[in-house]
Amino acid sequence: MRINECDLTLTSSLKNMGAVFAMRHNLVDERQDHMATMKQVAEKAKVSTTTVSHVINNTRVVSEDARERVLSVIRELRYHPSAVARSLKNDKTHTLGMVIPNNSNPYFAEIIQGIEAESFKLGYNIILCNSYDDPKKQAAYTRVLMEKRIDGLIIVSSGSDEELNQLLADEEIPKVLVDREVPGIMADFIEANHEQGGYLATRYLLDLGHRNIACVAGPKTLLPSSDRVHGYWRALKEAGVASRDDFLFHSDFTSQGGYTAFQQLLALTNRPTAIFASNDLMAIGGLCAAHQAGVTVPDDLSVIGYDDIALASFSTPPLTTVAQPKYEIGVLTAQIMVRRILNSTLALRREKLETHLIIRQSTAPRKV
Repeated sequence: MRINECDLTLTSSLKNMGAVFAMRHNLVDERQDHMATMKQVAEKAKVSTTTVSHVINNTRVVSEDARERVLSVIRELRYHPSAVARSLKNDKTHTLGMVIPNNSNPYFAEIIQGIEAESFKLGYNIILCNSYDDPKKQAAYTRVLMEKRIDGLIIVSSGSDEELNQLLADEEIPKVLVDREVPGIMADFIEANHEQGGYLATRYLLDLGHRNIACVAGPKTLLPSSDRVHGYWRALKEAGVASRDDFLFHSDFTSQGGYTAFQQLLALTNRPTAIFASNDLMAIGGLCAAHQAGVTVPDDLSVIGYDDIALASFSTPPLTTVAQPKYEIGVLTAQIMVRRILNSTLALRREKLETHLIIRQSTAPRKV
């Protein structure tokens, strides 16, 4: 099972086109000398090509003697049926396309693991494309995947884009959206309960006695980011704590984004005693900023993240965080995708999986 990385970087492709073409030309020549064809299998087994096809695809009863001869010749000639030819005949490639915002983010990597593992069990391959948080590139990759005759499309949106919306609306290909909805697109949708996660994180900091609690949120345009902020606000309101505009900082979901946000929050005259970061990468970048500012975590500042990526256990100190069921999201995504492919008339599904708190050493009761 391989996950193929789409690469539309035309500049580098053009530079190497001549060499690549020559190499491919030689490879094709060599393969043509060695690769067996269905006709050769049929001739050697003394049957028709139709019989060979029926043996391979198990589409008709073939006598045991003929079946054994065909299978023996297939092994002898190392014949491999053409996946392209079969897809043209059956209109199925058993390939799923997936577009994600950034595969360097461990959160997406763990979702991909679940999708890949379950897809493999169900007999499907994955073509993976990375949009690098660029909505335009996301739309371009989506178009390329559809041209590859994929059976279904999985999208973790990089943000709203008119071209993507129109493309998805026009195409009848089965679609599953993960984590982030695309406005106006009717598709199966799977996410974690982000509002609940933001609430759990903030509620825990309040229970530790903190009242000056800041939130380092993701981009304003992404619904998961907004949902986590709403959970943060709900917990503050329930506790009778007023929210402060200067305690809410929006950034991208990266360590650098968290580092910059923490720097600004820690420079405030009345700085927070606790910070909820909307993902673990932000929180880890924030731990670095706190260390450079001479702020000790958790004695001077409690920090809580979101996602529970593997790295969260190995930060200094180990990070308290809100865990999302990332692998389970991936498995469920693959299952729903394949069901949709097999039966397009099923009612659309909306699944919201629960989050839970993981307590480690980056949080402590507020100093009195």
